[in-house]
Amino acid sequence: MNPYWKQYEWSNIRAMLKNNKAMPKQEQKDLQGHLVVITGATSGIGYETARLYASHGADLLMINRNKEKSEKLKAGLEQQFKGVYTYFIADFSKLEAIHAAADFLCSLDRDICVLIHNAGVYNTKKRFTHDDIEEVFQVNYLASFMLTYRLQDKLKRQKHARILYVNSEGHRFALAGLKLDDLGWDKQHYTGLKSYGSAKTAQLLSLFFFSRIFKDTNVTINAMHPGDVLTNMGENNGRLYKFFKHRIINPSSRSPQLSAQALYYLGVSQEVKEITGKFFNLTTLEIPAPHALDVVVAEQLWAKSLEMAKIQVKSVDE
Repeated sequence: MNPYWKQYEWSNIRAMLKNNKAMPKQEQKDLQGHLVVITGATSGIGYETARLYASHGADLLMINRNKEKSEKLKAGLEQQFKGVYTYFIADFSKLEAIHAAADFLCSLDRDICVLIHNAGVYNTKKRFTHDDIEEVFQVNYLASFMLTYRLQDKLKRQKHARILYVNSEGHRFALAGLKLDDLGWDKQHYTGLKSYGSAKTAQLLSLFFFSRIFKDTNVTINAMHPGDVLTNMGENNGRLYKFFKHRIINPSSRSPQLSAQALYYLGVSQEVKEITGKFFNLTTLEIPAPHALDVVVAEQLWAKSLEMAKIQVKSVDE
């Protein structure tokens, strides 16, 4: 039996369906000379977001997996815009690489104005990383947790920053909640939707403690559903899934430029300056599924994440 079933408010589901068809709010304010960090910027939502921030004068540090694509993106931005664009290569399927990216970010002598966690993967079959962690959980959740946790002292010293998770309404597919005793999917039947939903649920649960850590520091952290937009997500899977994606999903998908507009608004607009620990559908505040609001599971996840990431324990109240 689903332990969260009685907590569902069907008005929230109706709101979600309505919001999925909405257009995001837009922001025209420039970010001249401010540094924005984006993970997974070489395609889809990350690519469009990088271009939009660059068009508004922001300097960019992009954390990507592919060097050739990063070079091409950097050259294209430099040709069209006038900011400073750099990249750091990190494969998030390796904890060592995530820690290296965190070390690099912590060593920066510039303030990070906006940190956008966009990198992600979708698998229809169970795969494990070099660290023997289910890949979707590590790339989509644990990497963003590690970077944010490792950066907390730097961001506190800055006394300003906005952290944004590119999350998903897909968190709702983890109907029975996050199973912390079975993150390797030995007891549960593995599906792409359930593993993706679990990773996105974990991101939302982490907002509880990160928003507490950054309380009264002018550092905010929020998550957003980027809309049902056309991306390369899932292209690493087999022919059957790609056929379904290309014939069924893609034709009705919208432009990832809409996601970029939402991420720019959430990263820049004064209207959301003091909002933290929340979930947006594009730019509309929304209530997540009940299992993504379970404080007890969030506390257990926090401890489990530190253990999996091999991070020295730091009290959430420090």
